[in-house]
Amino acid sequence: MDAERISSRKNKYIAHLRALASDAEYRYACAEYLCDGMKLLAEALDKGARVQSVLWKDAAEELPGLDGAKQYIAPAELFDYASPMKNSPGPVFTLAMPEGHNVEMRRAVLLENVQDPGNVGTVIRTAAALGFDSVILCGACADVYSPKTARATMGAIFRENIVRMDIAAAAEYIHSRGMKLYGAALSERAADIRTAELKDAVVAIGSEGRGLSAELLSLCDGEVIIPMTPGSESFNAAIAAAIVMWEIVR
Repeated sequence: MDAERISSRKNKYIAHLRALASDAEYRYACAEYLCDGMKLLAEALDKGARVQSVLWKDAAEELPGLDGAKQYIAPAELFDYASPMKNSPGPVFTLAMPEGHNVEMRRAVLLENVQDPGNVGTVIRTAAALGFDSVILCGACADVYSPKTARATMGAIFRENIVRMDIAAAAEYIHSRGMKLYGAALSERAADIRTAELKDAVVAIGSEGRGLSAELLSLCDGEVIIPMTPGSESFNAAIAAAIVMWEIVR
């Protein structure tokens, strides 16, 4: 293994890593994103993700599958400067964004305007665990390729079909596959999710504060509600999505 040693904060690769971590526009212009940690790196390699480069802390390790990736070594202080995570043992690595999306969607959940990276990442992780192959993101959802979101997926980002599209396109995409679109909503017309017919359905989850937009609800085939004890606060978006997905698969 031939790894280049870096010693300066002015190094172009260090600047590249910091830009990938903080600037979504830069990420998409490069079609590249950043992750952190040995567990995620091993998962990425196992799932066939395209690892572009690796920055090791103090010393490099031999890993099968990294032959095509550029590798670098930095001292601890410089590594910590480049890493998006505090006190990370490393490594930091970059990956090429996947091209296109899987048109053979069989089971999916939709998120609209869920802005918290942890929530979006947790939904992707839960979707993978429950056998959902696709997660559709609409509106102002957190960027799936930000380091916080990617880390929260716990590796599911490397195996899930994650599609970002506008609301009208998402509804058309779902209906064209013979599936129905339901919105999770706190309304009198919403059906109890425990008894609703959810076979071949995609359920949309909105943000905690505002729920789903009127535009999205107007494109839904129906609405569902998760029963709660009167006076309770609404569910966290990730919890609501987990309940919905469990009801679909059980």
